[in-house]
Amino acid sequence: MDKEKRKIFSILKKFFEEKGYETDNIDELEELESKKQKRKLHSVEKISNLKEMLNNTKEKFGDKPFVKYKTNENGIINAITYKEFIDDINSLGTQLINIGLKNKKIAVIGENRYEWAMSYLAICCGTGVVVPLDKSLPANEIESLIIRSGVEAIFYSSKYNQIMEDIKQRRTSDLRYYISMDLESRENGIYSQKEFIKKGKELIKQGNKKFLKAKINTEEMNFMLFTSGTTAMSKAVMLSHKNICANLMDIGSVLKIDESDVLLSFLPLHHTFECTVGFLYAVYKGTAIAYCEGIRHIAQNIKEYQVTAMISVPALYENMYKNVLKSIEKKGKLPEVEKIMKLTGMLSRVGLDIRKRMFKEIHDALGGKLRLMVNGAAALDAEVEKGFGDLGFKIIQGYGLTETSPVIAAGTDFESKIGSVGKIFPNVKVKIIEKDEDGVGEIWVKGPSVMIGYYQNEEANKEIFEKGWLKTGDLGCIDKKGFLFLRGRKKSVIVLKNGKNVYPEEIENVTNRIEGIKESFIYGKPEDDNENYLKLCVKIVYDKELMNEIYKIKTEEEIKSVLWKKIKEINKTMPPYKYIKELIITEEPLIKTTTLKIKRYEELKKIQKNKV
Repeated sequence: MDKEKRKIFSILKKFFEEKGYETDNIDELEELESKKQKRKLHSVEKISNLKEMLNNTKEKFGDKPFVKYKTNENGIINAITYKEFIDDINSLGTQLINIGLKNKKIAVIGENRYEWAMSYLAICCGTGVVVPLDKSLPANEIESLIIRSGVEAIFYSSKYNQIMEDIKQRRTSDLRYYISMDLESRENGIYSQKEFIKKGKELIKQGNKKFLKAKINTEEMNFMLFTSGTTAMSKAVMLSHKNICANLMDIGSVLKIDESDVLLSFLPLHHTFECTVGFLYAVYKGTAIAYCEGIRHIAQNIKEYQVTAMISVPALYENMYKNVLKSIEKKGKLPEVEKIMKLTGMLSRVGLDIRKRMFKEIHDALGGKLRLMVNGAAALDAEVEKGFGDLGFKIIQGYGLTETSPVIAAGTDFESKIGSVGKIFPNVKVKIIEKDEDGVGEIWVKGPSVMIGYYQNEEANKEIFEKGWLKTGDLGCIDKKGFLFLRGRKKSVIVLKNGKNVYPEEIENVTNRIEGIKESFIYGKPEDDNENYLKLCVKIVYDKELMNEIYKIKTEEEIKSVLWKKIKEINKTMPPYKYIKELIITEEPLIKTTTLKIKRYEELKKIQKNKV
């Protein structure tokens, strides 16, 4: 052990002894240092398609829980095993083929639940093409996607009964089978998923093996996924088993979960990030899933199900972190905790991690077993990432697109870097095109997880592909150690009169740290004296109760005055070309996708419409 590390250990030991904490022997730390493993990837089980994955999982983890759920008895949690789950998939798939849906497109829409997961795999593992639909879309957009995709059957929960009845009456689509996740038996022409499973089981007993023995073409489309956006703008992404399995194996090589883990499913399952990482990867590894009851129930569900891992987006983690700090501050312990966070962070970097023990109270407040948080959909604020890490939680950033199945890069069990979305996956190639002076350019991707293409959209395919490379539309750079850093969307970049590029997401991350702010939106607006030049503006969504609690102010005029002072303080930390020159405030949430990303184009249209 070198002198610098000994010095750090000595300082830390003295500090902990003064506070009455137990300390480990320097010799033990030295031994720990020498035993550090240098392995960079986990070994993975090879799979060529999801049907093969299901068979492997049933054999290895058949008696392990697939999904955990609450019973009617208070505090009692029950489970459906992997064997039961996969038997239900086989039965449902058998009946789907029996009624003539072989090689047909079939949609699924509903809340995150057992029946959704079962339908999805029963469709794609031997029946036809699965088309997951966004559960938050209005009725007219759901109907539009049903028509565009050409689905002939749809699984849906009771929440969509009226929408499906209206579509059925209008006869505008190719739908022949309306299959309810909730009905016990067929009713008024609506089929029952439960009844289908029973019929499928009978068929299997009678020797029907059409689904069980179905061959999977790993190269053809078995998954049709619509990108977020209005129905006119959304594109239908075609994915194959090869695409998704390549991504699952890459995830497995860098991030370990197993049958002892419990994963909280929070993001909507129709979204590729949740579907691949939070659902299919769990099945691949025999991990149990608990379906979250809603954003207000997250903390409670984490405790009830003894969750060890979760996948979410920046908005949730940032809110969680704010609440943790607020709780510590109320107890008057924030300065002390921040000091310990700094010291334990130093310790962890030289081989000794005692953060979970030091911050036991905080870990207990989150169930006591939460060890892994995976962030995706957008870059996480570096302060939040570092803060959770210093408290002893492993927080991994990932990056990807629906078009790439979805993950391109991620932090790993072996290495990560604050502010980075990790390293490029083993089977993925990335290059940065048209770099600027800072090495920032558009990210292009190639590899087995890259989509087949957009369905019936040759024009879009020509735009996005260049000699086998997929243009992501995202801007980023790669450092000397291979870590990828995102800078924002190519379309979102604000080009100023001096030719400088401003990435709005970076400034939003800083603005969102102001106490009392829920979220912010940075945009460009023509200068008053010259429409050819843009100035930076911000729209802030504030929390009225917090503004009153923190600053003792109530009126909109007072709130705007205080927030403008805070913006001016931020300006002082920025180069002049990044100064925010105009502010508007509101209590109304920004327009967002189902993964809580700002719909920038729509938000800007709204601002312009209001002539603000």
